[in-house]
Amino acid sequence: MDSDENKLGYEPAVRDKQEVEDEVGSLSSRVLEMLRVKGQVTEPGPMTNFCDTGGDDTPRYRVVAHPWSLYGVDNTALGKGMDRLADQLPKKGWKVLRRGPDSSKNRNLEIVAVHTKTHTHLEVTWMKGLDGHEPLISVDVTSRCFHDGDTPSG
Repeated sequence: MDSDENKLGYEPAVRDKQEVEDEVGSLSSRVLEMLRVKGQVTEPGPMTNFCDTGGDDTPRYRVVAHPWSLYGVDNTALGKGMDRLADQLPKKGWKVLRRGPDSSKNRNLEIVAVHTKTHTHLEVTWMKGLDGHEPLISVDVTSRCFHDGDTPSG
């Protein structure tokens, strides 16, 4: 039997849910600061969900995700923000895994990074609005899976 830990590639740590939410929220705020674009930002804040390990059993782990978007400014400002973010991430403890066009028809610019201390995952996509929608930067900050004592321990 393939364990959840094998599927994930690591053993989820025991962590306090509020602590992880605070950590993800803080890292997410730092991403917004690095972009340095004065636009509108969607709500809400970090949310805790069950971690999908691909198994059919009762979920054993949780994950905290903070998806948000930055909008209300033009593509010039968004492009400069993405350049600043790509420049600043390594200086702020992030390892950039990928920077370039995504696989969509619009070939949106995407940055994928991992925070070296917390292993928090970051995906940032600049959607230029070529399909008629408003240009925006979509951000998704996601923690590693963790065990918080409220979920069954299999």
